[in-house]
Amino acid sequence: MEDRILILAPRGRDAQVIRAVLEGQGIDCLVCPDTASLLAELEIAAAAAIVTEESLSGGFDGALGACLARQPAWSDLPFVVLAMRQSGRRSASAQASLQQLGNSVLLERPLNPETLASAARSALRARQRQYVTRRHLNDIEAAKATVERLNAELEGRIATRTAELAGANDWLMREIAERERLQANVVQGQKLEAIGRLTGGIAHDFNNLLHVVNLNLEFISRLAPEGKLADYARRAKESVARGSRLTGQLLSFARTRSLVPRLHGVNALVTNLRELIEVSVGSKVRVSFELWPGELWVMLDGAQLEMALLNMSVNSRDAMPEGGKLVIGTALASAADGSPQVLVSVRDTGSGIPSAVLSKVFDPFFTTKANGHGTGLGLSQVYGFASQSGGQAEIRSTPGQGATVTLRFPLSQPEPVEDAASPAGREGAAPARDDPRSEVLVVEDDAEVRQGIAEGLRLLQYTVREASDGHSGLQELQHRRPDLLMVDYLMPGMNGAELVAAARRLYPQMPVLVATGYADMAEVQKVVGSHSVLRKPFDLETLSGAVSAELGRARMTAQAADERERIVSGS
Repeated sequence: MEDRILILAPRGRDAQVIRAVLEGQGIDCLVCPDTASLLAELEIAAAAAIVTEESLSGGFDGALGACLARQPAWSDLPFVVLAMRQSGRRSASAQASLQQLGNSVLLERPLNPETLASAARSALRARQRQYVTRRHLNDIEAAKATVERLNAELEGRIATRTAELAGANDWLMREIAERERLQANVVQGQKLEAIGRLTGGIAHDFNNLLHVVNLNLEFISRLAPEGKLADYARRAKESVARGSRLTGQLLSFARTRSLVPRLHGVNALVTNLRELIEVSVGSKVRVSFELWPGELWVMLDGAQLEMALLNMSVNSRDAMPEGGKLVIGTALASAADGSPQVLVSVRDTGSGIPSAVLSKVFDPFFTTKANGHGTGLGLSQVYGFASQSGGQAEIRSTPGQGATVTLRFPLSQPEPVEDAASPAGREGAAPARDDPRSEVLVVEDDAEVRQGIAEGLRLLQYTVREASDGHSGLQELQHRRPDLLMVDYLMPGMNGAELVAAARRLYPQMPVLVATGYADMAEVQKVVGSHSVLRKPFDLETLSGAVSAELGRARMTAQAADERERIVSGS
């Protein structure tokens, strides 16, 4: 019920035509004969509504506005209005009804079915994001109820203990402080989790836009490899790269970036950064290192830890415009449960952070710097990296006395780990150029992204088939097996992981590439493995290498199977 689209088009065969177009795209819809029926169905459930302008001409007598005003805070129902070609001004009643709709898009008729279907899919995607927000709010409310219940239990304990030990004032103060600390930690964690999920969704849409821009700029560069047009394209691609780095920081905060954990000695990582940190903070800041005397081993992505240390060091430098002292340290400590932890800290003697904003410093885009002097994503990346690595990030500060940011990671044992350059890690690397006649099936719900990928593959001399969603992609697979399946991850109805699972049931050995701007990487890697994920935005060279590598891996797998069959049969 929540995924259906309501249709109000009382004149002629408009409603039947609209329903036929939507059902042809696999979209659930319901035709409402009149405005009263539409209002009744809105009270039940709907993802969006498509209405014709003439159905608004009589107005809703305020009923629609009242219905929409009763929406919960997370809801803003999308409307698609099929407008008449305007030769003059709209009537006052039509204008009033349009204003009541709020979240609406006007499409002037006549329009083609693909435009209508695209608008419907966009409305569904927007509504799905609202449903995600609803789930996050429900989670926060549940956490709040849990905190309140724990508070009530703790207050009961305090009351009982106070009656028993009237003179135990020190103990009572510790209990109150612990309760407040636990409550603040739970609320802060839930807030950052909800912001992280929303941030990841925004990064997905932004990466799709960057991907379309990047591929089209590359097409322009190929058409005009020299001259002013080539310079314009190059500068624009540099801006796309900056945008990609920005979304990378957003995804790091959202904890959806695919990390490459390895066993590292923390002291060696920190020491290797000494020169770069000293150059980054400048000559006014004295840098010193306080390292644990023995080596400390952790399992994490070394490049991400280096980026986190640089971000924290630059923040400390900005807090000491007249100069000061920066201390980078490592230590061994015990967690609350007694397990050993490795601590990596950055301490400065700067201006410190006011207590009123201390709880906000890990929020994305929060910054105390002047406009144009910071994105507010540095500490967000630090927080996301630490959480995704199984650790924690915390900050302590006193105004006028500097600040200390500490990262906590579980201590690991220094057993040797499999190197990425081992025979298993090298399998399928750098295969020979595949047959240019190879056929690739591209499944992507965003029409512009799909068109860009298809044009790029054709420039690379591949044969391309296209599908606009998971269900139509599965139909194409049932019709004929392609040499490679390239699929977007986040699609309405059937997502990329579900489509890949269905495709593997049809063709177990068929190579697959998952293209994504944001995804649950653990879920993707369970289906296709880490080497078969292509992150947006990517250029033609990256696309060519990924497709060639997947086809090469498939050829080697087939050759190995033939060799085993030959050995077994004795031929």
